[in-house]
Amino acid sequence: MAFSRARAEGRRVVISGMGAVCASGVGAQKLWEAARDGVAQIRPLKTERPYDGRIKIAAQVPDFNPADYIEPNVLPFCDPFTQFCIVAADEAVAQAGFGRKDVAGPRTAVIIGSGIGGMTTIEDGIYRYYVEGTRPEMLSVPKLIPSAAPATLGMRYSCLGPTFAIGSACSSATQSIGLGMQMIRQGLVDKAIVGGAEACVINATIRAWEGLRVLSPNLCRPFSKGRNGMSLGEGAAVFVLETEEAARARGHAPLCELVGYGTTSDAKDPVRPDLEGASNAIALALEDAGITPQEIHYVNAHGTATHANDITEAEAILRIFGDYGRVVPVSSTKPIHGHALGASGGLELAITIHALREQIAPPTINFLEPDPKCPLDVVPNAARKHKIDAAMSNSFAFGGINAVLIVRHAS
Repeated sequence: MAFSRARAEGRRVVISGMGAVCASGVGAQKLWEAARDGVAQIRPLKTERPYDGRIKIAAQVPDFNPADYIEPNVLPFCDPFTQFCIVAADEAVAQAGFGRKDVAGPRTAVIIGSGIGGMTTIEDGIYRYYVEGTRPEMLSVPKLIPSAAPATLGMRYSCLGPTFAIGSACSSATQSIGLGMQMIRQGLVDKAIVGGAEACVINATIRAWEGLRVLSPNLCRPFSKGRNGMSLGEGAAVFVLETEEAARARGHAPLCELVGYGTTSDAKDPVRPDLEGASNAIALALEDAGITPQEIHYVNAHGTATHANDITEAEAILRIFGDYGRVVPVSSTKPIHGHALGASGGLELAITIHALREQIAPPTINFLEPDPKCPLDVVPNAARKHKIDAAMSNSFAFGGINAVLIVRHAS
């Protein structure tokens, strides 16, 4: 297996706060309620310019006015992906019990994942140049770079520690969270603001995904017979990490403990998933957490509803979990919030944390009937009360970059 390591002793990492913006609206609680209740947030597509493609649906953030949340001197520097990130981060910092400057200084890292970065700014600039014959807006470069989101958060909270973007496609948010945990464990920092953000539901991006023939024209049905692809989404999810000792010392009850992170590379194909890479990432996360597969009581799957991904992910779970993999609840929540690319792992971890805390396995909605090639308990169509002591969230990205996180109740 790639990237083997021993778990660091003595610095247990907890998640003290989280925030989210996605198709369910602003707030991690709204995201959880939609996922728990099985209410899809995929709606008719709305774009600034007419879209003439085949796909007419997406999971877009509704009625979002960034000026309601972001100061007028900051907003001109913010592409929508940074706007979403700021709002999610403000929620996470507040839930963690911190004021804006309480996380300031050189001992706080800011790591944000994004598959593309400021795609809206890129598309708008190209449209102005080639169609309108005008210049892109003056602030295009600082808005479109992927590091815009973490840099803006660093300025917002006066964080002077390591600050950078992670770009590993659909595992970007998950990688940022795992790396933040490792940095705290190793004593490099004391706190980390981590997560992912994406704003790619725009004409050029949708048409590009259409070219891959992986988008559903109607319903996203992970692991189901009759599935025909995924739906694009957008948004952000941000988490505040710190040591358990620090959280307890200031009287704050953390949401959960972050105990496992595993990452691998398939190193085989740009788009086709690989069983070895996915299963090894799961095994490494379990090793890092120091727990057995039977101690995982819920898995939030990558579950894109594409033919190859769902089969490969099911095989990977069964390879590591054995027969237990057929009975542990494994659901995909992408039919709720869409596939938000670099932000997906963050949105799904937020749901996983709520599932852990409320002892409810959220459903895989739009499910028709089992696919014999995906012999999992996918919690079809309705949520289920379930004892959950530890839970896993999977992210398997284009390029074969895999990342898996494990959370459990804070002691």
